[in-house]
Parts: sequence; C-alpha cells; structure tokens
Amino acid sequence: MCGRFALRTPAARLREVLHFDNTPALSKRYNIAPSQEVLVVRLVQGRRLAETMRWGLIPAWSNDPAIGNRLINARAETLEQKPAFREPFRNKRCLIPADGFYEWQAGSRGGKQPFYLRRRDEQPLVFAGLWDEWTAPDGGKIRGCTIITVDAVGAAADIHTRMPAILAPEECDLWLDDATETERRKELLRPRDDILLQAHPVRRNVNDPKNDTPDCITPIDLKSDPPPTLF
Repeated sequence: MCGRFALRTPAARLREVLHFDNTPALSKRYNIAPSQEVLVVRLVQGRRLAETMRWGLIPAWSNDPAIGNRLINARAETLEQKPAFREPFRNKRCLIPADGFYEWQAGSRGGKQPFYLRRRDEQPLVFAGLWDEWTAPDGGKIRGCTIITVDAVGAAADIHTRMPAILAPEECDLWLDDATETERRKELLRPRDDILLQAHPVRRNVNDPKNDTPDCITPIDLKSDPPPTLF
C-alpha cells in the first residue's frame, strides 16, 4: 500500500514533467497523510490541469463520505471488480506526483520501521490515480482521489508487498486519455523495475501526520536510533 508520501518539487519543475497548463501554489510537504489535500493532475476538456483533492476517494453514489478514509489505495488487479473504482477507472483517471513515499517494515526491535523510497536519480515520481466527486446533501462537493498499487519489486519488495503504480512521463498521456483501450491502460499498471528506487530508514516521527518537516525524510542509522515506544 501507500499510506504516506512527500512532495517537495516546485510547481514550475512539476509543470515541465507533467505539462499541466496552470501553475498551482504549492508548499513543500514531507509527510502527506490520508484525508489531507494532495496535488492531482487530470484532463479537463482536453487540457491538463493541476488541482488539489482530498486523499481518499468517495464514490459519487456513497451515502457516507467517511468511506473515503478506507479508499486511499486501489489494487490494480481488481479495479474493474470494485464498485468504488470501476467507473473512475473508465473515465476519471489522474496523475499524482510525489518525490518519494513511505512504507513500514516489521522488525525484531518491536513496532514497525518506516522507510522512505525515492528514485535513485531524484526525479519526481508519478503515481497512477483515480478520482471521483461526491455531492453532500446540502449540495457541497468533495473531490477525492486514490493511489493505485501493484506488487512491490526492487527496493520496495524488501520492505512491503505492495507499492504505488508508477508511470513513466511518456505514459501519462496514455493513462489520462479516454481513447486509450482498457487493456492498454491495464498494461501501464505493472510493477516497475525499470524505474530504480532506493530506500533508507527514517525516524518514527513520520507516524504522526502532525510532523511535516524535512526531518521526516532524513536517513537514520538503525544501530543508533532508539527503539520505538509505539507505532
């Protein structure tokens, strides 16, 4: 799964990579957590636009927006079977940029040890995502998104069984375009061992979403880092 990630790259650089038409205001984020606002790129009348959405997809048909708290990730293998993701997979796909993401590994020291994963070349990552819009009884609207996950490979597989579905920049058009055949879209959602990742352990203060500082991604030495008090 993917339960936390970071995005520090300036909007101007992201625009070079993802080719969206606007330039949103962004602040550096080191510990983005579910239910918070995240940057999303989607097609609107043929144009790529960047906007923020709540992390946690709320299906348009849902009676309870709290369902979004459980729909932060979507397994690539079952998108067409799950009612919450079936329609968004057809026509509400998006790109979710990140600099890196966190995964937790069970260890002998008690609790779980967080690791930060990023590209070895330090280029931004692009996650394949879905979005939907939910309308409240009072007419208010919430747009929420989910990150698609696949089987973990490479450095990620040493830590967890799942990882975000990562798209190469040249695949983003195919993912967003409704004209892309369904089978071709599915092919994009594959474990990527051609985009090399590296991982390093980080402090457990990332467990608390209130902590959103550069310290969250700073590498630590597991031999000297104190054991956790709780996860």
